[in-house]
Amino acid sequence: MDRSALAALYEETFRNFEEGTIIEGRIVSLGKGRVVVDIGYKSEGIIPAEQFSGEELQSLKVNDRLAVYIEEREDSEGNLILSKEKADKMKVWEDLEKAFNEERIVDGKILSRIKGGMMVDIGVKAFLPGSQIDLHPIRDLDGLVGKSFPLKIIKINHRRGNVVVSRRVLLEESRDKRRQTTLSNLKEGQLVPGIVKNITEYVAFIDLGAFNNVLMLGIAITKALLVILLGGHP
Repeated sequence: MDRSALAALYEETFRNFEEGTIIEGRIVSLGKGRVVVDIGYKSEGIIPAEQFSGEELQSLKVNDRLAVYIEEREDSEGNLILSKEKADKMKVWEDLEKAFNEERIVDGKILSRIKGGMMVDIGVKAFLPGSQIDLHPIRDLDGLVGKSFPLKIIKINHRRGNVVVSRRVLLEESRDKRRQTTLSNLKEGQLVPGIVKNITEYVAFIDLGAFNNVLMLGIAITKALLVILLGGHP
């Protein structure tokens, strides 16, 4: 086999090492300010140490396996440039897209209040619209900052870096389950506790927990001589 054929065969073995992809490598050395990783390419790759936390650097050992992102197969000096940081971010996006497709719940921490809603950390920054925070309007949105909630991803676009989440859909699902349970246990003539939420001239609105009910005041007065107080039990 001549030299050109050998060179072509040599290059062929590296075609699977595409820039912008994640591959697993093996740590071959830990130097000052860098971690050197072998991914099976014709040269070893370098990852800046600042991409690792102090705790991660202390736990790393030679021969440890590590998922890395191929930034450049060859820079101006012929070096293979790898990124652990970008590999971590891509893994987060993959997990979020899987959670979205499987309609799984994710945990999110509210970072700040922004126009139209809240900024939430779910591994990446996500938008929680004001209409999706609760079943009812919340007066003190700033009081939610720093708190964590279970959320559901309702829109995701990795290319644009856009994620929209909702807490309301989970609350609605929980409310609907309670409502079905309550309805299945209700019987005609049964006495149930309720809280008066509002009173008009002719009716009182009673909260039975899972749903609201309308009580005609004429019926209430006829059946029981009760004084109904807003927020009290009839």
